[in-house]
Order: sequence, then C-alpha cells, then structure tokens
Amino acid sequence: MSTTRFAPRLLAWHTGYGRHDLPWQVNDPYRVWLSEIMLQQTQVTTVIPYYQRFLVRFPTVANLAAATQDDVLAHWSGLGYYSRARNLHAAAQMVMSRFGGVFPQDPLTITELPGVGPSTAAAIAAFSFNVRSPILDGNVKRVLARWAGISGFPGEKAIERQLWQLAGSLLPDNPADMPAYTQAQMDLGATVCTPRKPACLACPVSDDCVARLTGRQLELPTAKPKKKIPERHTVMLLIHDAQGRLLLERRPPNGIWGGLWCLPETPSTLDAVADSQQRLDMTIALEPAGADFVHVFTHFRLTITPQPAVLLAQGNAVHDDDRRWFSREQALAAGIPTPLRKLLSA
Repeated sequence: MSTTRFAPRLLAWHTGYGRHDLPWQVNDPYRVWLSEIMLQQTQVTTVIPYYQRFLVRFPTVANLAAATQDDVLAHWSGLGYYSRARNLHAAAQMVMSRFGGVFPQDPLTITELPGVGPSTAAAIAAFSFNVRSPILDGNVKRVLARWAGISGFPGEKAIERQLWQLAGSLLPDNPADMPAYTQAQMDLGATVCTPRKPACLACPVSDDCVARLTGRQLELPTAKPKKKIPERHTVMLLIHDAQGRLLLERRPPNGIWGGLWCLPETPSTLDAVADSQQRLDMTIALEPAGADFVHVFTHFRLTITPQPAVLLAQGNAVHDDDRRWFSREQALAAGIPTPLRKLLSA
C-alpha cells in the first residue's frame, strides 16, 4: 500500500474517466459552495435541475443574501433536508456582512459559515482556491476504508479520526492538482468504488487495495449498527374555504420542515374539530379521510392521514404572517414539504 502513489494514480485515472462536465465545475466559490450543500445526502442527478433553477433566481451570493427565507425555501422545495436551505441563506448573509461578499479561502474560516463542516469547507477551498486540505465525505470514507483495510463504522470518532489522518497523508504535492484530485476522489466513490457492486477491475488503486486483496469489498466500510426506526403518526387537515383555498401554517424555524408552509396537524381525526376550534379559531366539518401514506425521514417513519374538511366559520386567528389561505397553484409555488406537494399534485 503506497501512499506516495495514491494521488498520481487518481489524477491519471480522472483525466480519462472522471466527470468533467458537471455544472458546478467552475472557478466560482459561490457556485461550488451551493453545489456542495445541495449534494449533501443527495445524488448528483437529483441535484442538477435544482442547482440550475436556484442559480437562475439567485445568481450571486448577494442575491441569495438579499432574498427572503420564504423565497429560498420555495426554490429548495422538494430537495429535502430543509435545514440546508436555512443555513445556506444565513451563510450568504454572513458572507456579505462579515466578509464583504468575498468567500474566505481558509478551510477553518469557511467552517464558521452555518451548515458547513470540515469536509465541505475543504472541498470549497480545494476547488476554488487550490488549497491542500483533505475531504472526507461518504464516498471518500468508503474508498479509503477499503483501500487501507480500515475496519469499524466510519461514524465512530476514532475511526473517523484515522480516516482524516490517512486522507491528509495522501494529498498531491502540487496545489494546482487539488481541484482534479478532490473531484477524482468523489468520482471514484460514486462511479467505481460503489457500495454494493464495486468495479474493482476499473479502479486505479486496486493493485494494493486491502479490501480487494482480502475479498472484503462488501464488508468495508463497516456498516452502521442497526437500530429500530421509530414510527410516528399525524393527521394533516386539508381545510378548504368557500373559494376552494387551502389553509397552510408556517412551521417553526427549527425541526422537521422548519420554515416551510404545511397543513395544520392534529394527533387524530377525533381531535380535529375540537383542535381547530381551540387552536385555529375556526369551525370545520370533516369529510371522509384519505388513505394513509408513509413518508420516511432519516431517523423515523411518519404515517400521514390526510383529513379533508370544509370551513364553516372562522375568527381572527387566520389573519397573521404564519397562517394563510392558498390557492392550489400558490401552494405549489411556495416552500412546502414533499408529502404536501404529492397530495396537491394528486
């Protein structure tokens, strides 16, 4: 296992087999940063159309900083993990207020931006400023764990620390190689050293890969210990007024779907009428409930019961900034979570 040969082999492989036409492969820290945030826990093919639409609306960090959170969330809607969008907005405002609209070049300083961890900061610095700093996203963890034969779940602090040390020891000597080398690591994990069917014959570092030599490709990296996924249930009220508009509430800024517009929720259909009177200051008549459907989050499964209802009378509680009536078209254009978008689209 040769640490000095690792980077040259990856660079040579990337020249002929790496990805060179991704829309964020430009020398612009704003676009690189945006792509890195969108690519967290999301595949490239999913990100590209969102990335392109987002840049049309927010072509610069100044445009993003000046926008409202509602506007940002509306253009993020459907991409999931909405804390990324809120952090993106806050980070853009920090770049403008603290750094004068200029992205910092030091990875440690970049981590001060909301939502930017060490690996993302290193990627931004490498792609935009040729900084010699290692990355350690999920793809790179898999490549290094297999190549060096490192056992143990990479999410454990000791294993992660070992992987960081290894990643730092493999960097190319020439800073000018950092953009290509960083992309090569990502590409190798995404296209060759994949989780279930690694194409070892196409891998540029397979000749001294410990996992390949010992037949442990599918054992490394060590899987996360399994836990039972919690189950939750909620009833979402589809309350329509006489004009056919739908009542939506803005979620609290933190937590699931933070800051998005969503249907009012109640624990059960039995509580719906009383809850609407007490919390929403309105009287409703329930219609037959829709079929339950499941939305899966990272840490739990949510069973949703759609409960249509008709507005009979309302007080003054609806008329505030966090509770409004939306037409179907207005709702679809707003920042709404994926389950609600599915309901409205159906």
